[in-house]
Formats: sequence, structure tokens, C-alpha cells
Amino acid sequence: MRGGERVDAAVPGSRWDTPASVGPAYRAVVRILFLAAEAAPLVKVGGLGDVAGSLPKALRALGHDVRVVIPGYGAIDWPRYKPELRTTFPVPHRGGAQVAEIYETAADGDPVFLVTGPPIPMDRRVYGSGIEEDGPKFIFFSLAALWSCQALGWKPDVVHAHDFHAGAAAYWLGTEGRRNDYYRTVASLFTIHNLPYMGTDAAPFLADYGLEKSGAVGAPPDWARDSLLALALLHADRLSTVSPTYAREILGAEFGRGLEGILSARADRLSGILNGIDTKQWDPARDPALREKYDRTTLGKRAANKVALQKELGLQVEPRAPLIGAVSRLDPQKGFDIAAPAVARWAQLGGQFALLGTGLPALEREYALIERQFPGRAMVRLTFDGDLARRIYAGADMLLIPSRYEPCGLTQMIGMRYGAVPVARRTGGLADTVTDLGEPGATGVLFDEYAPAALAGALERALRVYSDPPSWTVLQRRGMEKDFSWTRSAGEYAALYAQAVRDRAA
Repeated sequence: MRGGERVDAAVPGSRWDTPASVGPAYRAVVRILFLAAEAAPLVKVGGLGDVAGSLPKALRALGHDVRVVIPGYGAIDWPRYKPELRTTFPVPHRGGAQVAEIYETAADGDPVFLVTGPPIPMDRRVYGSGIEEDGPKFIFFSLAALWSCQALGWKPDVVHAHDFHAGAAAYWLGTEGRRNDYYRTVASLFTIHNLPYMGTDAAPFLADYGLEKSGAVGAPPDWARDSLLALALLHADRLSTVSPTYAREILGAEFGRGLEGILSARADRLSGILNGIDTKQWDPARDPALREKYDRTTLGKRAANKVALQKELGLQVEPRAPLIGAVSRLDPQKGFDIAAPAVARWAQLGGQFALLGTGLPALEREYALIERQFPGRAMVRLTFDGDLARRIYAGADMLLIPSRYEPCGLTQMIGMRYGAVPVARRTGGLADTVTDLGEPGATGVLFDEYAPAALAGALERALRVYSDPPSWTVLQRRGMEKDFSWTRSAGEYAALYAQAVRDRAA
């Protein structure tokens, strides 16, 4: 089945078995094939899993037909979800055809399809240690997911591919797919969640599956001609990223990571659409992990969660001591290389600090040292604990988000929904979601320069407001009143899908 030329019979009873009887120009409902490396609740490593788990629900609520497809990793709880085999077909490979198996399951009542085959590990790994594993795995996944539409008799109007893991699907649609009778009218949207993750050095694996690296001279740069992300940027009908500010930032050299030339050349096809959060999942009024449930009208109840958090973490139980929390990876992208001096100064002056996360060993050691230096004032948990994260959101007065760059970020939205005031750097999605103290409708504290002194200054500004409880309560309530649901973003994506379909037709 090279390029989707072979057509297997549709499987009776499959949710995919829907005839494409009318063209997209004649119906409001758009059929969307949604390709991602992870999707909550089946498998989640980072923010991409949240997006792939939540955005399709919001699109379905608008009436669209969405099919989510992810790799069928062994990390998924197969006995719990009981996927059913829907079809199999060969994916051509230089070493001999590889059989793709397409399974169907449901997550929270919504259909999700799983792709399995030789390159997709059945152990608990999601991402490999390098392109040698991730190249064949994600190229196979992308092509098999795309071609399964024909095998199952369901033709999408648009393929929404996320990050380099699904880049081969957008690349194929923009090259061989244009010469294929079945797929030539199928449009593509490629979303960048984190530009530095590019899937470079994929040339041998592309060749194994009958694809070539870019033959274009000068765009992309020579080093990116076999980048799965760069190939998708060149060939997708439309491009998007996860906040308006990040969409502007990646057009320049500082954040464009060498691909700013391609992105600038296609700037008329690039949109920034802010991510949302699942407001049912993240709701302090119903969160079972909390000591006391509350909302913006019963904010006084939140104090019990702070006391409970102080006790849980071994911090001194001081209801008025300013407590700043952090739930994050520990790496330079997230800004924790510049945060350590400011955190140490914060604890020195009587503030409290609670960190939950893992990351670079050097940063883990640095924050563990702060904990030892300030017993009862700093607590560091170098692990992942979903329930503790919720209790930090609900118990901390502030949330530390000092990112070097941040395509969107979900932490600040969750924090505001739970009444934790963000102290964040003005970049990417943080700039789009947090309103600084010096502006009307303030919801947090922003700083600009990427330096410890600038962060320390932001903490001092936050502390001045915190010392006035009525003003602090206003700040908290404003954040809790913000609408970070997926509804608005889903509408913007729907408009972008329609534009991609028009582009493809043209």
C-alpha cells in the first residue's frame, strides 16, 4: 500500500465507516483527523497530551467529527480500555512491508484509535532516547494513521498533525498526497507546540519508508532538510502554534531556532491560537484531591488548603507567611536556572517555597540544597505527583513560572483558576494569559529581563500586594474569573480548518 493506493474494505460497525457523500464546501461539519504522540487520559507525558485530550472534545461540542489517533504504546492500559482491532494493512518499508494494526477504543466516551506495528514499542516508553528510535516509530505511525482512513472508509477534510511526531503525515499530504486521487483534496494543519523539538537527522528513516528529505535549496537550511518538523512547516496547508505571542516570537532569530526563514516566508499561513484547559478537570469547587473545596465566591475556604499543604510538606504552619509554589520540569527552558538565587533570597526573608518536579540533575541538586539550607521554609519534591500538584495550586499564594520561553503553558491558567497568583516572565503564552499588576484587570506579576534580579524584583512587587489582603483577594478573584476553557480556541481552530480546506482546493 504505497501512498495509500490499496483500499481495504471498511469494517462494519466501526465509527470510521461513514461515507464522504458531500464535499466540505457544502456542509458545516468538518471531518478532522487528529494526530498526536500522546492524548490524555490514555497516555500523557506533557502539555501535548492535555491538548490532544481536551481540544477534540471542544470541537465535537461544536458539532465537528473528530478522530483522534495516537501510537498504541505498551504504556497504555490495554486491559482497562479494551481496544478492538478494526483493520490491518501493510506499510511499505525498504526492509520489507511492516503490518500496521488499527485498534479502536473510547476515552471518556469519545473514540480514540491506536496504531501498532513493529517500530512502536510495547514496553512503557513513549519517547525514545533519540531519532534512531523516534524516527522510524513516528514516521510509521504518521503514515499508518493517515492511510488507515482509506482502509476504514472515512475520509477527513483536514488532518491536524501535532509536533514533529506527526510531521511525516503533513509532509506526505503536501507531496505524494497531491498526486493521490483519494487524498489530494485532504487539507493539513500542522501545530507547533515546542519548536526546538524538530526530529532532525531523519533522512535514513524517511528513505526506509519511501520518503525523501527536502530537495529545496536554502529553505530549509541544510541541517534541517531531514527534520520532520521542518518538512511539515514547508508542506502543510496551514500552520499554527499555541499562543499569539509565540507565533510572533518564532519569526525572529532568538526563538526561531534557525527555522525563522521558513516561518517568515509562510507567515501568512501561520496563526497563534491560545491553548485552553479542561475546566471540569481543573475545578477547585469539585477537586477531590483538596482538603477544602471552594470557588471565587467562597475564597475564604482556600486558607484551609494552605495550612494542610504546609503540614503535608513539613513547612512551618504560618497562615500569613507568603508561600510560592512551583510545579514544573527543572530545566533552563522553564527558567529554573535563574530562579534559584531569587528563591533562596525569598526564603531568607521569611517566605516559603514548595517545588514539585524533576529535571536536570544539576538543578535538582541546587534546589535540594535550598531545602537543606531553609528547613521549614523550603520543601522540594523531586518526583511527579498529580494530586500533590493540585494541592500546591490550591494552597500556594503564588505560582513561580520564570520561563526562558513558553509557547503557551498551562500551569499559569490552572494556577489562576485555583487562586494562585502567577509570578511569570512576559513571554509566549504567559504574556497572553497573565495581566501584570501595572495594567487594568491585573491577574499576576510579570517581569521582562531573563535574570535573577528581574525575578527578585517581581517577587518584591507581589509581596507588596500580598501584604494588603483585600487587594490580594481582588487579584485572586480576577484570575479565577478568567475563561480559559477550550470553547473559544475550538472556534478559532474550526475557522482555521475551513481555511485550510479552501487553501487545499485552490
